[in-house]
Amino acid sequence: MDILNFTGRKRETYKIQLEYSLLWECALGIAAITNTPLIKTLEKQQDYWAGIRNSASKELLQHIDFVEKNNTWKALLQLLHMKPFTHLSEFTSYIHDLPNIDFKFICLPFIGTHYQEIRHHAATGDQAAMKEMQRLTSDHPYLPNYIAFICLAEEKLLKEHLIDVMTGWYEAVINNNSEQLLAILKTDYEGKKQMAEKMDSEEFVEWATGGISYLPEPSIHTVILIPQYIYRPWNIEADIEGAKVFYYPIANESISPNDKYTPNHFFVLKHKALGDEVRMRMVKMLHEHDRTLQELTSQLNIGKSTIHHHLKILRAAKLVETIQSKYSLKRNALEGLAKELDLYLNQ
Repeated sequence: MDILNFTGRKRETYKIQLEYSLLWECALGIAAITNTPLIKTLEKQQDYWAGIRNSASKELLQHIDFVEKNNTWKALLQLLHMKPFTHLSEFTSYIHDLPNIDFKFICLPFIGTHYQEIRHHAATGDQAAMKEMQRLTSDHPYLPNYIAFICLAEEKLLKEHLIDVMTGWYEAVINNNSEQLLAILKTDYEGKKQMAEKMDSEEFVEWATGGISYLPEPSIHTVILIPQYIYRPWNIEADIEGAKVFYYPIANESISPNDKYTPNHFFVLKHKALGDEVRMRMVKMLHEHDRTLQELTSQLNIGKSTIHHHLKILRAAKLVETIQSKYSLKRNALEGLAKELDLYLNQ
């Protein structure tokens, strides 16, 4: 059907909010060491995690085991989103002083604006509400059990656990190199803040996360971006009321804040990917419209294995993605190259 467009209203998008703190790094470290299936894929080697376990106190190890069993790292992250905490003592005092129902409500996952009343009833101990939250999250790997745990847990003991594991990890892991770690996080934050002024919101999220294309959703007004070192190379996505959260891996150049000559990893990959005539032809073809592998092969008159090789390079550089069995150019990534170069040359 043809449509005459008489509206002057622009498509709405979300606002960007940037944050950084050692407390996020602390909570994410607790999450990482208890994520057994994923820990082997993290940049930090097995020796690093083994070293933490070997040097940790018996009490901290007991709390880590409790986190692994009940996924209480989720509660830590939910609580950290309630206000911009400056120090660990401020965060632990906040947990201690929270009224019990408010405490459980915050710890329970946000599963949608329409389900906030059910979440509130579940926090009061309503078994029917708890079961409804479990039903609504039944396809999630751990949330149903986590919801039951939070609803049934004794508030005083849960608060003490969260305070003790956060304090124990901070003292055992974060304190040892807090100045260096804070400098790394701050460097990444400031670099992202500069780029946020040059890009629109969706373009910026894709650049900051290394390739995640996040389109606006009706109930999402803000995207919160939080740099993290401990979970590299993974992005961690979460939902809180009114916002989408990405705990994104800090860029390579942020790890050496005093070396202004280190370029962004993906920035280098993009230029390497474009430094080939065949791949440039493919980029131009995909700029015209999405294409299948067969279409690329036929037009370029090159074997499929060779085309696959070039597409792999373009995809690794986050310049190309697959959508419904077709290859599609990530236009934001391509268009942002000049802005990335400007940031690199002038930072």
